Amino acid sequence: MWSRLIQRVQQLAGSRRWRVTRNGLIAGIVGGSLALVYRLSIERGTEFAVDAYAFIAEHPVAIIGWLVLVPLIGTLIWLALKWEPQASGSGIPQVKGVIAGKMSIRPLPVIAVRIAGGTLGAFCGLSLGREGPSIHLGASGAQLLATPLKATPEEQRQLVTSGASAGLAAAFNAPVSGILFGLEGLHKTFSPLAIASAAAGALSASAISTLLFGSRPILAFAPVGPLAMSSMWMILPLGVLAGIVGALVNHLLLASQRLGSLPGPLGIITALMLATVFGLIYPALLGGGEHLVSWAEHAEAGLGLVVLVLAAKIALTAVSFGSGTPGGIFMPILAIGALTGAAYALTLQLAGASAHAHALLAICGMAGVLAASVRTPLTSILLTAEMSGTLTYLLPVATVVILAIFTADALRTPPIYDALLARLLKKQQGEASPEVN
Repeated sequence: MWSRLIQRVQQLAGSRRWRVTRNGLIAGIVGGSLALVYRLSIERGTEFAVDAYAFIAEHPVAIIGWLVLVPLIGTLIWLALKWEPQASGSGIPQVKGVIAGKMSIRPLPVIAVRIAGGTLGAFCGLSLGREGPSIHLGASGAQLLATPLKATPEEQRQLVTSGASAGLAAAFNAPVSGILFGLEGLHKTFSPLAIASAAAGALSASAISTLLFGSRPILAFAPVGPLAMSSMWMILPLGVLAGIVGALVNHLLLASQRLGSLPGPLGIITALMLATVFGLIYPALLGGGEHLVSWAEHAEAGLGLVVLVLAAKIALTAVSFGSGTPGGIFMPILAIGALTGAAYALTLQLAGASAHAHALLAICGMAGVLAASVRTPLTSILLTAEMSGTLTYLLPVATVVILAIFTADALRTPPIYDALLARLLKKQQGEASPEVN
């Protein structure tokens, strides 16, 4: 009996699933650690930006030095991106291209430029998140392990999936969402090997994140009561509205890519200058938008101000992302969704509805806009549940997500990361094609 057991263990240890799982655990530790370094640097950078703009507001003469510093920062980011162009933007399209076998990663340059460029952008308060870059950093760290682990080409793709899932799990303190996004948003399959790789990476990264930061999620919602079935009608128009806003955000994000074609660092400097203006007027718009989500959930303003903040957040996010500065749009889209839900809730209240469902509608709007933009319904639903720590309002959230996706599809708006990947591949093919004389 013992000999059979030993033989079985040896067979399992030599199986592909074991190698994928083992590689995923290691990739999760490496990728999660990189994501946590980035998370700390971005948090400190955004805090610096808020303090800097507060100082300038109290000492207006300091704006002179700031206006000298901003072009210098923009030029440094531009020079770094010229050295490693694949580190620009979110990073999720690049990871999707690698997993599909259509792109490659230069791990060390990507890691260096992502962390340095993203931190410099955060120092000026760009409206960019850390989740997309964390996914790219996790994938890059995993790619570094391919040779030491003697991974086959197929195992390398699974390794990248592990690192990417680890990046999102560490960025959000949300291991289940990391697993789902790795499968639904990146690998596009729920095969046993893909599940093993994504789960191993996300869970090991989440363990490290919990040790360093505790188990509290990034977006900790206040307790929200269930929505009575008699009030379910309230969420139906919100699903359509979230789909429209998600489609609008995608169109603006894609249109803003023209900023990257401006001469030299001009596009990046333009984004930094706009962040300066908004930072002096309303600092809550800076960074990914975690504070805006909480603000929207608690109905701390009137409808006019919420709509104004929503429009400003969309504009600053589009310009920040369009400049090509390393940074993600995952968190800003969540903030835009929460503001959309809050604006809808306040509109209902003006029409005589009760305010008891305000927080729930903000949460539903957050999930709906994310789903409409990214087209990852399972991730959008479970991310909301994981962040709130309850499944109480799973039905209204899922309903809004489904309606939002149907609306965005009806408007023929492509998923944002698929559209960005298509542009990257087209640009890559154009650069590779010889000139015709």
